Amino acid sequence: MRTLYLDCFSGISGDMTIGALLDLGGDLALLEKEIAKLAIESEYKLESYKVVKKGVSATKFDVILTEHEGGHHHRHYSDIVTMINKAELNENVTAMALSIFEKIGRAEAKIHNMAFEKVHFHEVGAVDSIVDIVGASVLIDSLDISKIVSSPVPVGNGRIRIAHGLYPVPAPATLELLKGIPIQRTEIKGELTTPTGGGILAALVNEFGPMPSFTVEAIGYGAGTKDFSDHPNVLRALLGSH
Repeated sequence: MRTLYLDCFSGISGDMTIGALLDLGGDLALLEKEIAKLAIESEYKLESYKVVKKGVSATKFDVILTEHEGGHHHRHYSDIVTMINKAELNENVTAMALSIFEKIGRAEAKIHNMAFEKVHFHEVGAVDSIVDIVGASVLIDSLDISKIVSSPVPVGNGRIRIAHGLYPVPAPATLELLKGIPIQRTEIKGELTTPTGGGILAALVNEFGPMPSFTVEAIGYGAGTKDFSDHPNVLRALLGSH
């Protein structure tokens, strides 16, 4: 049995997850091929390259929009479900991606006191978040991972500006997603765990705790966008077997 351990010492986001999975040995060409099945209206390209974060070599993953997203930026939950179901991804990838979006959709619905089916996504409806969620599902499936374990999750402090205005960190939807998940106190100012990262944890992680006893086969580091003064802003992922 192959186990993935997510060491979220600097939090987790969608791009950090993709970067870590690519660094573990995930195939960028496969990712591009599968994401193309989504028939996303906007033009985009996927980039993966090496960076060094506080002395740690890591893979940075970016979704570059080559045209403005315009009116497609806010997507309803039903639109995203239709997009994924029509994509002809394999059954496991489809199930994982839909599970992540459902977790995020239910969190948003509760925060905004609206019907789940009526939820429309702002940041998470954007092209980069759709790619991050479906892409993480594609890579987890391709790496033949059967169990995911995660460390406790630092969330950060301070304020962040999102579509609805200036919000506390963690943002309400992120905190809702992390109910039942051990979070970790930190003095770092800024958002360490994003709604996409929280959705991935809530939907896909089987258990939370310290690093399991297993034989490590590969180690990957996925870089975040921000830089912090006292630690490398990376997600560390370990792939191993029992």
